[in-house]
Amino acid sequence: MSKIIDVKKTVVKFLKETIDCDDVTVIKIEKANEIWKAVAEVYEDDSFLKSMNLPPKKVRLFYSVRMDDKLEILSFERLSGEGMDSSDQ
Repeated sequence: MSKIIDVKKTVVKFLKETIDCDDVTVIKIEKANEIWKAVAEVYEDDSFLKSMNLPPKKVRLFYSVRMDDKLEILSFERLSGEGMDSSDQ
């Protein structure tokens, strides 16, 4: 199996286990100096609405996940805005 497919599966599994969400779509994967970097689109319940006991609504968020060549997660973070500007990645 291709390594990039393994990276995608690892990102999806990690985010589903770490964040309260059902749907994860990996929208970007790149490798630089033995470090894999991925960006995923995730739909989560709006935490503000939830805190106000209002009907739930899904919001689209983006997460960056970094892992080493052995697919061990090194870091992850929620990106601001649309999450597609990789200049700070």
